[in-house]
Amino acid sequence: MKDLFSAQSQLYQQARPTYPQTVVQELLKHVPAYDFAWDCGAGSGQFTQLLAPYFEQIVATDLSANQLQHAPYFENVSYQVQTAEQAHFPAQCFDFISVAQAIHWFDFDAFYAQVRRTLKPDGVFAVLGYGLIQIDHTQLNDAIQYLYRVILKDYWDAERHYVDEQYQTIPFPFKEIAMPDFKIQLAWSSEQLIDYLYTWSAIKHYIQQNDADPLNRIRALCSSDQSFQIEFPILLRVGKLG
Repeated sequence: MKDLFSAQSQLYQQARPTYPQTVVQELLKHVPAYDFAWDCGAGSGQFTQLLAPYFEQIVATDLSANQLQHAPYFENVSYQVQTAEQAHFPAQCFDFISVAQAIHWFDFDAFYAQVRRTLKPDGVFAVLGYGLIQIDHTQLNDAIQYLYRVILKDYWDAERHYVDEQYQTIPFPFKEIAMPDFKIQLAWSSEQLIDYLYTWSAIKHYIQQNDADPLNRIRALCSSDQSFQIEFPILLRVGKLG
C-alpha cells in the first residue's frame, strides 16, 4: 500500500469531501449487527466519523500516523497504524469492513485474505470512493477536466485507473449486493475548491518534478467571492462472503 498523503494530512482532512448520510444508511440496512467495524485506509477519518454513531466499537487503520493524528476523536473509535494487508485482528470479529477512497492503493489478494479472515460469516464488506469532480461553471469545469486528463496525464499513479473505471474493474471476489447510485453534492467556495485540488497526488507529483504550479489557470478563473455547486459520483461495491 502506498503512502502518498502523510505530508498533506491536515489539508487532506480539511479539503476532502465527505459522503452523504444516505450512503451510510443504505449500507447499514445490510449489516446484521453493529458491534464491531473496521474502517481500513481510514486516512484522517472522513468515513470513520460517519460510522461512529452506529457501531459499539470501531477500529480505524491507516499506513500514515500523520493522517490518523488529524482524525476526530470518538470514545468508541480506536485509531491504529496498520497496513491493510498485514492487520492484526482476531478471526471472524467484524460485522462490517469498509474501505473509502483507498482500495486502489492496496495489494488486492493480500487485503482480501484479511477480509475473509476477519469478517464474520454474515458480515458486510464495502468499498467506497468518488470519481472526478464536476462543477456548475462551464469554463471552470472544462479547465479542470483538461487539467485532469491532459496536463496531469503522466503524473497520476498507475492505480488511478481503477477510480476512472468507477471501481468496476477492481477484483471483487465476494457475493455482491446491488446498490443504488449516489452522488456527493456540495456548495464550495473558490478557496475550498483550490484546497481540494491541491490534495490530488498528481498535483504534488507535477510540482515536485516541474517546480511550477499547474493550478494557476484554475485560480485565474476563480474570484474570491464565488461559490460553486460541486458534484462527485460515488463509487460503491458491497458484498458478503461467498
